[in-house]
Amino acid sequence: MFFAEARVRVFIYGQPVDARKSYDGLYALARNEMKQDPLSGHLFCFINRRANQVKVLYWDRSGFCLWSKRLEQGRFFSDWSQIRSCETDWTHFKLLLEGVEPKSFRKRYSRLPTT
Repeated sequence: MFFAEARVRVFIYGQPVDARKSYDGLYALARNEMKQDPLSGHLFCFINRRANQVKVLYWDRSGFCLWSKRLEQGRFFSDWSQIRSCETDWTHFKLLLEGVEPKSFRKRYSRLPTT
């Protein structure tokens, strides 16, 4: 998988998904529930109820691709009530796949004012 990071759109489905769903079931969720076109080439991310498995569906020029990742320990996020269907950026998506849940964003340093 090689994407131009600036042009990739990532859509996260905000409800638990049966991890047994495959191409057709996930296509239907992206099309009917998320109101997006799965043939667009964007990434559609689906997470199971226990939040330890994620599936990503996307269309490349010759057919659908489906990735799956299961964490052996921990979860992708801690609370389903905090998750909504949304579009996110590539950086947040990579953090999600690593199991990092950014709760608050703050600068690591601040620039001193010049006098």
